[in-house]
Amino acid sequence: MFLLALVIVVWGAGPALATGYRYWSFWEQDGGRGDGRNGGSAWTYATQGPSTARPSDGDVQGLRFAVSRDADDAAEPRGAADFASICAKTPPSEGRKRVALVIDFGTAADAPSGETPPEPRTACALVPEDATTAEALAAVAGPLRYDTNALLCAIADYPEMGCGDPVPDSGADTGAGTGASASDEGSQASGAEDGSSGGPSLGLYAGAGVVVLLGAAAVWQARRRRG
Repeated sequence: MFLLALVIVVWGAGPALATGYRYWSFWEQDGGRGDGRNGGSAWTYATQGPSTARPSDGDVQGLRFAVSRDADDAAEPRGAADFASICAKTPPSEGRKRVALVIDFGTAADAPSGETPPEPRTACALVPEDATTAEALAAVAGPLRYDTNALLCAIADYPEMGCGDPVPDSGADTGAGTGASASDEGSQASGAEDGSSGGPSLGLYAGAGVVVLLGAAAVWQARRRRG
């Protein structure tokens, strides 16, 4: 009974260990030139990072700062995402390309303590034809900040501090985006889940706790029999 009770306590405490992570997610618009009214091309979660993605002239890409648990929990950038409107004042240029960017700094609920998110913005980056998304972003919304694992931490110096920080479960219900790794956007969600962007895996901690408690229970029962 003691052993069963320990197992129930450990498994019952599992959901309380769940966290979200606060960082930038990276999105691409399905179909490129969207109409920006949610009725045309849709946002698609990026499969690679800003430093390896090489958009074409006319592409629309977005970034969202927020809190989420994984890719399925991520929220899209808000606001208009229409290439024609965003790049209306940027004429084509020989040997260069135009990339429309939607940059959503998130809501007050997403913001780190003491910081206020800027208003969402759009920008048209005119960059060399072989430029990456990171280069396009740096051209119109710098300074950018990365951590040692190439996780995109800040755009236009927001947030001022932190990178992929874990957030208690009670604060992870804002419907926000997951992080944008500059080297591998496909691992955005897994970076939060396995702890590579915010610390060791919660699953690892929980599993270790079960082993320790079960071991303690076995010792307790053995001593009880001998007594």
